[in-house]
Amino acid sequence: MIVLAAGFGLLIGALLGLVGGGGGILAVPALVYGLGLPLAEAVPASLVVIGLASTVAVAPRARREVNWRLAAIIGAAGIPTAVIGGIVHQQLDGRWLMLVFAALMVAAGLRMLRDTDEAGGVCELPGGGVAWRHCLPRAVATGLLVGFLTGLLGVGGGFLLVPALVVALGLRTPSAVATSLVVIVINSIAALLPYLTAASAAGTAGGLDWTIIAPFAAAAILASLPAGRLARRLPARTLSRGFATLVLLVAAGVTAQTVVALATT
Repeated sequence: MIVLAAGFGLLIGALLGLVGGGGGILAVPALVYGLGLPLAEAVPASLVVIGLASTVAVAPRARREVNWRLAAIIGAAGIPTAVIGGIVHQQLDGRWLMLVFAALMVAAGLRMLRDTDEAGGVCELPGGGVAWRHCLPRAVATGLLVGFLTGLLGVGGGFLLVPALVVALGLRTPSAVATSLVVIVINSIAALLPYLTAASAAGTAGGLDWTIIAPFAAAAILASLPAGRLARRLPARTLSRGFATLVLLVAAGVTAQTVVALATT
């Protein structure tokens, strides 16, 4: 089990380093179907892994590529909705949540298969500067949505953040990837709080299986740094299309297993 957890961790960390997202959206299915955790445990475990790996992955990009003002705005907007999402998650049937999860994976995968225009936008104008009148509402709306999904489904939100930062806010892909990693860290911490609070009230040790989380997180961290360096040498379009294909394949598998589980109960 430790070896299997480390193998999945390497994959998740590599995805975080390469494309700035996708870790959470694949970490939860890996923990549920690959390692046998119930969804109630897989979600907070995913948040721990993604938060730690994203912290390491953003380190080499922090100085030149992170848009810190946007990261702060989006991250702050997502904190309350991440907490709310975590609370809502505990009230819903995990099987139906997995279907929602699969639908989001399909939407994200199809969106990333489409070409995006990186000519700049309101949050990163070609000539420099920011048109905050148009940028701020979009940034706040992005933060609110991604924060809620982070808490509800245990995803860092990078699979939504990167396309949103490129398409809606006009950031270039390298800046969008780096900025998304900072937001993922903020959202993961906020979304984890309801799970830890509930576990504490129930008298459990955080509700986390560290025998799985520790090797998973360690492997993800080890993979994220070299993957981040490699990402600078590869075409962004190639990375996003490869990731989108992987996400669509996993979505098909999640849907099939969830439908079978619903049909047999």
